[in-house]
Amino acid sequence: MRQIFGRGAGLGRGLGSALALACTLSIAPAAAQTWPSRPIELVVPWTAGGGVDIVARAMAQAMSGQLGQNVFVTNREGAGGTLGFRQLLAATPDGHMLAAGPATPVTNAPYLVKGVAYNADSFEYICQYFENVFAVVVRADSKYATAKDFVAAAQASPTELTYGSPGVGSIGHLSAENMADALKLKVQHIPFRGDAAGLPVLLKSDIDFLVPALSSVRGQTVRVLMVFSERRHPSLPDVPTAKELGVERSLSQGLNGLFAPKGIPASVKASLERACATAITSESVVNALTNTGQTAEYLDSEQFRARIVADYKLKGELIQRLGLKGE
Repeated sequence: MRQIFGRGAGLGRGLGSALALACTLSIAPAAAQTWPSRPIELVVPWTAGGGVDIVARAMAQAMSGQLGQNVFVTNREGAGGTLGFRQLLAATPDGHMLAAGPATPVTNAPYLVKGVAYNADSFEYICQYFENVFAVVVRADSKYATAKDFVAAAQASPTELTYGSPGVGSIGHLSAENMADALKLKVQHIPFRGDAAGLPVLLKSDIDFLVPALSSVRGQTVRVLMVFSERRHPSLPDVPTAKELGVERSLSQGLNGLFAPKGIPASVKASLERACATAITSESVVNALTNTGQTAEYLDSEQFRARIVADYKLKGELIQRLGLKGE
């Protein structure tokens, strides 16, 4: 069974809510603003050219037109994304430095990366603009035809099933362990340096399943058994969520959004939120999301903050239960 993801799938829900906000709110005229007084730096704590970077650059371009100043991207990759967030932590909270990208350096890294001196309460949350959904994936010719087949076989197996993820403490790793704990599955984790490294191993049948981001397996000859998200993925309507199979406490997935230093002025935060809501409906951002296989999912500042805080707590409990230590 060949699972190929349709271009533009999943954009409707996120863009609809963002467009509604953008239409009801307007940014104050530039003449009345004291901010921004200079170009805005958008720190992307990931490498240039990847999906996170591509969408962030599209957001920067769209927001530049809204804010009346250039928004430029600086890549500050390293240490699982924490270098970029450390830079943001030290920035002056005046709205001239932001960060864009996944929330894992905030929700996962404080528990797993030594020397991280921040937590989920250390930043301001501007908006979420897309989710990078993870899934349980097997070979196209796997004996597991459905998620129920997979769960039943794993529960009955006398030995551990082997699985791969993008690394220890990654969303894939924690999602799989959370699933295994909830469904009483016996599994053995084999970490890889990213989804691209794990996929060939799966295709050679050297592991039983893989837990990659869906965007990483677009066009690959694989079978998607379940998705780790609040609802079924729009491009895979027949594939159940982990919650449908009994995983009640699902982890939040690759929550990508805009972050700011703690303490930025309320008016600046509100302007950034409005600019984000408008930017996500722009042609450049829609195209970037489509081309990278991402799912648009807009959340405003308070919704994004609440989701981050809840996910930070849940992941802390899971990491402690797994006995994972900071490195």
